[in-house]
Formats: sequence, structure tokens, C-alpha cells
Amino acid sequence: MKKRRGLKFERYGWRTKKKLNKSWRRPRGHDNKVREHIAAKGARVQMGYRRKKEERGLHPSGVREVLVFNTNDLAQAEVASDEGMAVRIASTVGGRKRGAIEEEAAKLGIKVLNPTGT
Repeated sequence: MKKRRGLKFERYGWRTKKKLNKSWRRPRGHDNKVREHIAAKGARVQMGYRRKKEERGLHPSGVREVLVFNTNDLAQAEVASDEGMAVRIASTVGGRKRGAIEEEAAKLGIKVLNPTGT
């Protein structure tokens, strides 16, 4: 898998104005240099930057993620683990159930992307 380069599309002027958010907004100003495609002013969102279809949605380690809420959901992930799947425990899961999910995943040999220690 090709390593990600970290290309980000950031809103023009977000560093200079406190009220502006970092998330991309299309530049619409008459004199805006990003709208005019001046290269030194940063990349602009456009068609050619998309990733390959088979690479989209992958974890940086190169595996697909399955969101798990309880131990029963691990059965679905176990079937798919042959194809390079990993499990991410949902953020709404509490400590006791999280521990049970991690134990069950260890028995089944499934990788947990966000274990309790992190």
C-alpha cells in the first residue's frame, strides 16, 4: 500500500483570522489567489486527488475496520478477519463491556485498533 503523504485541504486564511475554521470552504472572492489557482497559495480540492478504490476507507496499517458494540459483533468480524480486518470498539462502550470485547478478540485472534491502554 502506498504511504499517505498527508495532503490536506485547509481553508484559505484560517491562520490569519481566529474566527475561521480549518475545514475546507470553496474560495469565492474576486481577488482570492486560491480561486485563481496560484500554486504557492496551497492546493485546492479537485478531481485527481482521490485515492484508488481499493485503498479507500482503509486504516493506515492497511486493514479494513469493523465497528464493534458488543461481543456478538465480533462473530461478524471473525468471518471477515481472513480478508485483513481489524476491530474498533465504539466510543460509547463502557469499561466492563470493553474489557469483555478485548478478551474475546484475543481468543479469536482479532486485532483491536483502540485497546484500553491507549
